[in-house]
Amino acid sequence: MKYKQLGSTGLFVSEICLGAMTFGGDPDAPNFRGMGHLDQDQVDAIVGRALAAGVNFIDTADTYFMGQSERMVGQALRNLGVARKDVVIATKTSGIVGPGPNDRGASRGHIMDAVRTSLERLQTDHIDLYQIHQTDLVTPLDETLRALDDLRGQGLIRYFGVSNWHAWRIAKSLGLSEARHVGRVETVQAYYSIAGRDVERELVPLIEAERLGLMVWSPLAGGLLSGKFGPGAETPADSRRASFDFPPVDTERAWPIVAAMREIGDAHGVSVARVALSWLLAKPHVMSVIVGAKNTDQLDDNLAAITLNLSPGEIARLDEVSAPVAEYPGWMLTFLGDNRVPKPFVTST
Repeated sequence: MKYKQLGSTGLFVSEICLGAMTFGGDPDAPNFRGMGHLDQDQVDAIVGRALAAGVNFIDTADTYFMGQSERMVGQALRNLGVARKDVVIATKTSGIVGPGPNDRGASRGHIMDAVRTSLERLQTDHIDLYQIHQTDLVTPLDETLRALDDLRGQGLIRYFGVSNWHAWRIAKSLGLSEARHVGRVETVQAYYSIAGRDVERELVPLIEAERLGLMVWSPLAGGLLSGKFGPGAETPADSRRASFDFPPVDTERAWPIVAAMREIGDAHGVSVARVALSWLLAKPHVMSVIVGAKNTDQLDDNLAAITLNLSPGEIARLDEVSAPVAEYPGWMLTFLGDNRVPKPFVTST
């Protein structure tokens, strides 16, 4: 297992992060139907297996089965006797957690209420990475940042990040943090897969320039890249996409990618899913890839991606077959050429 810096901080996290969206829940619940409904014994087994493989990073959220996921993560760590210093716990807030108008969002009021509830469920006195789960267009960014900075000052959280934000909004928050002398966003959690490379347009250049940590969610595109799917194939009844067709993927573009990964996987004797994860892990702008699992066998296959080293030629082939369609201003920058990239300037004399 490799460990990478969490953004520009001195904290190191495993390149594989255990996602807890499958922990808990009612199989017939309207939210996250088909995601998991694992019981505590199953969660303990998955968490234990991940930790034994070197994973030190767990990601959950207060909206996952209305707090059940957080509660089960905390109980699993207690049941397994894990020392608090040996695990980095990340959770998220701002999604809907109740019927009231203030049971959501990134206001100071909701953040202050939500963090204490999460701490109680996780059975801990601090959260290592507290993330704003979605964009709140009502609350001023300044209010959100000051609330998070206050929680950091109180020791209730140590770092904070965002998920599912536009690049411009993250950039604005970084400017406000510098101007107000408050803590800054250190991580960005975003959807990224070989079948969905939209983040490379605006988010990745920002992440690289500002030394933010990119946490990848749904690296297998909601199971579409698991190897169970293909053109004309029926959706497996036990798959997540059978009841929750998310994230949206252009399958006509995805099938040639899956075919290329299958060929490479066969050459290595590994699954399509493992190739998809290995491709992401090879990207220098990726800090950690979040993998979720319904059982230990599924987890083991995902964890094995760290041992698969794709050749430069294989990566180049996958890059080419999955290349996103150029959008403005990207195609214009390409058209104009690279005469202003950072390099020594030489003039004739």
